[in-house]
Order: sequence, then C-alpha cells, then structure tokens
Amino acid sequence: GVCWQHLWESVGSAGKTQKGTIDDSFLTETKNTQNRKLSQKRKTLVSAKVPGAARELPTQGAPPAGPEHRFYPGAEAAAHQREKIRALEPLKAKLITVNEDCNERILAMRAEERYEISMLKREKMNLLKLIDKKNEEKISLQSEVSKLRKNLAEEYLRYLSERDARKILIADLNELRYQREDMSLAQSPGIWGEDPVKLTLALKMTRQDLTRTQMELNTMKANFGDVVPRRDFEMQEKTNKDLQEQLDSLRSDYEEVCKEHEILLQLHMTTLKERDRFHSELQEIQRTSTPRPDWSKCEDVVAGGPDRWQMLAEGKNSDQLVDVLLEEIGEGLLREKDFFPGLGYGEAIPPFLRFDGIVENKKPTKKDVVNLLKDVWKQRLLEEQKEKFPDFFFSFLEHRFGPGEAMAWAYTIFENIKLFRSNEVMSQFYAVLMGKRSESVYIKQKETVAQLLKEMTNADSQNEGLITMENLSTVLKSTFPFKKEEKIQELMEAGGWHPNSSNADLLNYRSLFIEDEEGQSMPFVQKLWEQYMDEKDEYLEELKQELGLELDDEVTLPKVREALMNIDPSLDKRTLNGYLSWAFQLPMTELPEEGEEKEEGIVVQLKIALQRLQMTDIRRMGSREQEPAS
Repeated sequence: GVCWQHLWESVGSAGKTQKGTIDDSFLTETKNTQNRKLSQKRKTLVSAKVPGAARELPTQGAPPAGPEHRFYPGAEAAAHQREKIRALEPLKAKLITVNEDCNERILAMRAEERYEISMLKREKMNLLKLIDKKNEEKISLQSEVSKLRKNLAEEYLRYLSERDARKILIADLNELRYQREDMSLAQSPGIWGEDPVKLTLALKMTRQDLTRTQMELNTMKANFGDVVPRRDFEMQEKTNKDLQEQLDSLRSDYEEVCKEHEILLQLHMTTLKERDRFHSELQEIQRTSTPRPDWSKCEDVVAGGPDRWQMLAEGKNSDQLVDVLLEEIGEGLLREKDFFPGLGYGEAIPPFLRFDGIVENKKPTKKDVVNLLKDVWKQRLLEEQKEKFPDFFFSFLEHRFGPGEAMAWAYTIFENIKLFRSNEVMSQFYAVLMGKRSESVYIKQKETVAQLLKEMTNADSQNEGLITMENLSTVLKSTFPFKKEEKIQELMEAGGWHPNSSNADLLNYRSLFIEDEEGQSMPFVQKLWEQYMDEKDEYLEELKQELGLELDDEVTLPKVREALMNIDPSLDKRTLNGYLSWAFQLPMTELPEEGEEKEEGIVVQLKIALQRLQMTDIRRMGSREQEPAS
C-alpha cells in the first residue's frame, strides 16, 4: 500500500512538473523516491519466490479488500508485480523525458536571464556614465554662471564709480567756469559802476540759462548720438541700392548658370547613355555581323547587266540594295505567274480584292503601272472625294477596263505596288490604299512641290529656266519659314549647291522636279520628302514630351488639345480640330467644344493617338513661344 501510494504521488508530481518550472532539489528527491520503490519491488519479488512466504506475510498494512486490491499469493503475485512493472516502464521513460525537457527549459531560461541581466547591467553602466557627464556639464555651467555674475558685479561697480566721478568732474568744471567769470567781471573797468544786485541777478539768470542749455545739450547728445548726417545716409543708401542691384543681377546670373549646369548634366548623362548604347551595339554588331557582301556579283545576274545594276545601286546602302535585289527577283517571279489565286470574301480582305477563283496576271511594266497610278491620282483630285479611296480605286478600274477586267487589274496592280516598295509612286499609293497613310499627305506634298516650282518660276524674270543660288535660298526660306538653317542647307546641296559655289551661280531649277519613266523623283524632291517625315516625327515626339505620359497610358481630349496649343500656338481652330478628329477618330461635327464636360470622357491610348496622327498630314504652323529670359 505504501509503495502504490508513493507511485501515485510520483505520477502527480510528474504532471505538475510538465505545467510549470520545478526545482533541482525536488527532481533529485523524485529520483530517490523512484529508486526506493524499485528496491521495494525487488524485495517483494524475492520474498514471493521463498516457499511458505505467503503463509508468513503479516496482515498489518495489507492492501484494502476488493477485487482491485486483492492479494495474489505465490507465482500469481510475482506475475502481477511483473505486469505492474511493465505497465510502469512507459511512465518511467516519460518521467525521464519530462525531467530532461524541464532541465533544458530551466537552463534556457537561466541563460536568457543571464543575458538580460548582462544587458541591464550594461545599460545601467551607460546611464551612470551619462549621468556623470551631465553632472560635469552642470557643474561647468554653474561655475561659468558664477564667474559671469562676478564679472557683471565688477562692471556695474566700475560703471557707478565712473558715473559719480563724471558728475563730480562736471561740477568742478562748472565751479571753475563760474569763478573765472566772476574774476573777469571783477577786473573789468566798466563793471564797478553797475549795481551789484543787478549784476548778481544777471549772473544768476545767466547760470540758469547755462544749466538749461547744458541739459538740452546733454539731451541732444543722448538722443542723437547715433544719428548720422543726411548726406552720409543718402550716400550709404545709394551704395546699398547699387550693391542690391548687383546682388540681384549676380543671383539671376547664378540661377541661370545653375539651370545651364543642370541642362549640361542631363546632356552629359544622355551622352553617356548613348555612348554606352552605341558601344554595346558596336560590340553586338562586331559579334554578330557578317562580312560585307560583294555586290558586284549581282551585275551578271540582274537583267540589264552591269550598267543597269550600277544605276540601281547608286547612292544606296546595303539594306536598300537588298530591297532592290529582292524586287528584281520578285519581278521575275511575278512575270512568270499567269494567274493569281483569289483571296475570298473575308472581312480582312480589302474590298477591291474580294474574289473567289483565279484572276489573270496582266503583266504590265513598271512604267505602265506608274502611269496608271498617276491617272488614278489625277481622277481622284478631280472628284469630290466622297467615297473611300479603295472603293474609288476599284470604280476607276471598272471605268477604265470594264467590270470584267477590273478584278484582274486590281490584283495585278496590288501585287506590283506591294513588291516595288523602293518606287516612290508605288509605295505611297500602297500606303494610302491600305489605310496606313492619309491621302492628304500625298496631296499636300504635291501642292508643296507645285508651290516651290511656282515660286522659282516667278523668280526667273527672263523665263529661261535658270535662277541663281541666292534666289534658290530666298525661295526656300520664304516657302519654309520654320525650317532650320541646316535643313535649308541640305535642300541647297540636294539641288546642286556645293561649298565652292557662289551666290551668282545659275541653276536649272526645272531639272529639280523632273521624274523618270518609273516615277522616281530627283534628289531635291526626295530630300524634301525625307525632311517632311523627319519633321513630323519631331513634332509628334515634342507632343509626347509635352504630355509627359508613357505610350501605354491613356490621354484625354482636353490634354491633347492643350499640348498641341502649347507646342504650336499658331494652330488655327479648324486645323486643331482636324488633328483631334484624327487622333480620337471622331467626326468634326461630333467634337465637343473646349470647356464642355463630355471632353473628359473621350480618352484613347497615347500610342494609338500618335499612330493615327502619324498617318495624316500634320506639320508645324508657327514657331513655339520662347520662354521669357530670367
């Protein structure tokens, strides 16, 4: 009974140990208790194995009666004890595990407490040092204050003594002055005949006047001791004003220099980025570039021999030569075709190509195609331009070749203009026909060329077809007032000017506008077209910079209107509405007026708006206002 009671007490104490922290002495006592119980169990087993021991067991202290506390004699008791021992083995292992876990927790907590104690001690030492430092500062300040007080008291006493001495000195001076006056009066020969009372009264009044005058003089000195003369003040004021103006001028110059410095820094950073980008591109080109091809090998392959190849390759780079070579190869393949397969009636197919079956290849020459396209443009300019350009193109073919041949000619012309991209007439017609460019671009370009020719003809007073280089420069500057000087110089060079030319040199201006049989313009007109496209790109880039948005951002109609007016203040209302109509794909009649509420609801992606403006004729109408100088 005592053994089981100790065991249950041990189990209870183990459960309490899992919930909280236990002491090392208590753990040691628990281990001793377990050892005593095991020794008692061994003694019980030994006594159970002795014969007759069951009959000699004392009854005092026996377990209570009942099935659970029944006493088992002999072998049954031994078996029962072994079962109890086996049942208590897991509890023993659990107690050992709990003991180890508790020991580890106690050690961890003690280590943590030691760390916290050390940190608190360190913080305490730092605070004590800080307190000592503050006390030293306090003592130093107190000593300084006491020293200042002592100095102040000494100065105050010296001031009092000086004030008293000054008063005494003034009184002595007055007394001496009075005595001297009395002696001078006494020694004067005319004074003896005067009345002494009258003289005494006059002396008294004079002394009072002197005292009053002395007080007024002292008051004036006290009140106006720090006052400077007006002349000095005006001179100082003038000097101060001049210095202030110089300071303002220097400050404005400094701000301007700072702005220029920032601009130069930005330019420097941009230049560095461009240098790095060019360097990386150079390295990439050096890594991936292939040897330059020997274009002279094409002389024997291209129809027409070396002479025609030299004419085709003149003034072209490698990329353009590849296009020329592909056009020559494609031209041969195109002439070998007798029929074209129809593209069907899908929505993605242009209206003038919607056909099932095969159509005949008319096999015209490039000259025939160019002449036909010029006739299309002439007829288009005569029409009122009410129908869409693709529909007008097919109607023209029906009128020219008849309804039965119109589809064959449509396919033939389409394949030719799609192939010959280097031809100006074909490439421009293809861009307008496929909706990649507005026909107003072509029309405006032709009007500009006609205007230039007219101005040069007016400058030709003798009607000989010749003008001087000076006349050419004047005509270009009057026709294009917003072009930069270097752009005018490029047009002059394309027209035949060179550094050795003089202003009196004559130029056959009509030769600048001649086209060959395939519609190719002279370098002057080509340079005019290149400059127009470059100026359009610069204009749109300036618009993008003014908006300050990314290409994927959305932009509203009022912002585009404001940005256009900022970069080009000379835009008239009709032209501005035309640009907005193209950018937002709205009819002119549906554009809201400036200030209306529904303006904010009209949005489009900036990238799409710029692409639409790239398709139409957009150009600068005036110079941008210069920012006021600082």
